[in-house]
Amino acid sequence: MTDLSQSAVAARSEEWRSKLSIMVGGLLVFESLTGLAIYLLPFSLPIQFTVLVHTAAGLVFIIPYIIYQIRHWVVYRHAPMTHVKLTGYLSLIVTLICGLSGVVRTVQAALGTRISYAWELVHIISTFALIACAVPHIAALILRRRRMGDQTRQILSSSQQRWVWGTVGITAALTVVTAGWTGSYQPVVFDNSFPPDYVLAYGEDRPFAPSLATTATGGAIDGLSLGASQTCGTAGCHEQIVQEWEVSAHRWSAMDAAFQAVQNVMAEQNGAESTRYCGGCHDPISLFSGTKNIFTENLTNLIGYQEGVSCISCHAIKETDFKGNANYTMSPPERYAFELEEGDGAGSVFLRDFLIRAYPEYHVESLSHRLFKSPEFCAACHKQFIDSETNRVGWVQLQNQYDNWHKSRWNHPGDPTSTIKCRECHMPLISPSTEPGSGDALDYNRDADDGMRRSHRFLGANQFMSALLNLPGGEEQIRLTERWMRGDIEIPESAHKWTEGPVVPIELITPDEAGAGDEIALRVRITNNKAGHDFPTGPLDIIQAWVEITVTDHRGERVFETGTLDEDNFIKPGSFIFKAEPVDQYGNLIDRHNLWEMVGVHFKRSLFPGFADEAEFTFSCPSVLGTDAPIKQSLDEDVFLIVERPGSLHVTAKLQYRTIDQYLLDFLTGEDTELSTPVTTLSEASRTIRVLPPSMGMTNPASQIGQGS
Repeated sequence: MTDLSQSAVAARSEEWRSKLSIMVGGLLVFESLTGLAIYLLPFSLPIQFTVLVHTAAGLVFIIPYIIYQIRHWVVYRHAPMTHVKLTGYLSLIVTLICGLSGVVRTVQAALGTRISYAWELVHIISTFALIACAVPHIAALILRRRRMGDQTRQILSSSQQRWVWGTVGITAALTVVTAGWTGSYQPVVFDNSFPPDYVLAYGEDRPFAPSLATTATGGAIDGLSLGASQTCGTAGCHEQIVQEWEVSAHRWSAMDAAFQAVQNVMAEQNGAESTRYCGGCHDPISLFSGTKNIFTENLTNLIGYQEGVSCISCHAIKETDFKGNANYTMSPPERYAFELEEGDGAGSVFLRDFLIRAYPEYHVESLSHRLFKSPEFCAACHKQFIDSETNRVGWVQLQNQYDNWHKSRWNHPGDPTSTIKCRECHMPLISPSTEPGSGDALDYNRDADDGMRRSHRFLGANQFMSALLNLPGGEEQIRLTERWMRGDIEIPESAHKWTEGPVVPIELITPDEAGAGDEIALRVRITNNKAGHDFPTGPLDIIQAWVEITVTDHRGERVFETGTLDEDNFIKPGSFIFKAEPVDQYGNLIDRHNLWEMVGVHFKRSLFPGFADEAEFTFSCPSVLGTDAPIKQSLDEDVFLIVERPGSLHVTAKLQYRTIDQYLLDFLTGEDTELSTPVTTLSEASRTIRVLPPSMGMTNPASQIGQGS
């Protein structure tokens, strides 16, 4: 090959030696190497800072590259088309694609709530394509000088060496900047150790017993690593979910006033370590940080008290067992840089949010699991028993929503179109949603881009505590809870799997007419229509559901009543109640939620899914027309009602519910308390009975049904 002209050699030498060329080369090499490191190496603090420097250097690279590329094209535009020039043009194209996709990803991470995985794929593929085109292009140019004359080779060799060393220098400098920033950052240091006075009452290998909860290491977990749930809602990421969680029963599970009071009694009787039995579900942050120990105020720490079942403490569960009693394994993820910085500095908050969105793979991998979709995940806490470690006697089953569901008509293994799982009811789909985690390709009826997310209100049956605790949004949570309990909230996902109407409808069965003086029989049929477990469920020693009946004449005077409350908010004797009455080993009633003493029950009434029960009542139809003589018609022995002209009787039946019975509430807050749990009417039905003169009365009328609502 003949030597190039002097002007051509000078031009090419100048291209290699120019500061712009060296700068572009150094940035290109650094971006390529760090891009590969981010894609191929595991999550770590150095890689996170590599993401930040990679992004900053990439933005700096854009303008110099455009200027350089224009000048470079001007210099070589007249050169003949060879494989070298072809790889140069290909390098230009893929660099532009890589740069554009990088800018889009940067803007999405800085200003949006999620990145597009399509653009991420383009960025990754174009990075590999750039390396595949640029390396042969540059290598061919360097090797080609060997075929030139000595003088030309010497000139180009000197220029190319300058370019190589300059490129290496810039790459090394940026690497040093990355390493220096990484080294200077002081991450939050977790104290994953138990307090020096921590009591290991159940053995060193069971530090959290009698709870079955454990950690991946078997040791303690700093409460901070399981907390900071509010940070999940910054910059619009999971803002909607955090707002829902903040008033949910999961959030206030530790600050629940009833839980705190009962826990203190348990600690006084059995020692502080016994309360770890409750901590795995109610207060996991305090449990794993070793706070449920002697001399700890309220047996909790501030984070555990404020956050209860926090975002991390649910999403960091790696394994569960449906044995219950918090039988799960906790493994908190490594936190991102700046994620737990004290204060609310705008810079740290921006870098934290940017890192999570720009480098989301670990965030998604560590916190999003298929396990969440299974009822077995819920079973770890929504199934409870006590054994001899707790009651000193033996094993007793307590609340058990999981087994109820598993044996019910709502579970059809292998057939998701007929099965209704826990999350379908308690975490119904919400659409449209701006949630970054919306969409789910693993659900049989959904896809990754459906724009729906699951509610994190965890609506259940406590229509009391969020308002009592004065949580922001507590009243709205109660309103939604009551609507949900009645079945007023539509769940389109399950609409084709069950019938319309209340969750637990009632039917009122009465005669159409009755004669004055007749005994009138009423029947109320209660059906567990939609609940996926027993109705009612939960701690049935404190929860109450009952039938309230009122019968009034045509003037509105009460003729008969049962299931009403007295002036102290107690349900009057003789009422038809769904509840349980557990007893201790001496036969004493467990009435202060002192379940650690329970050995069995002497009464329990609840409804298995799909099953029904009937309450029967009788009363005397007013026997004397047109009199004002008092007629005793109430189950309450002290109440006498006056009926003047009973031309018709109006019968109303209601299924009532409250979360905490008045006796326990009085015990927890003092007998002088004016506090009472609100009563929610779950369903009701009504009928009218015509009253006939005695001679026309029907002593055995056919029963008629009034449908509940």
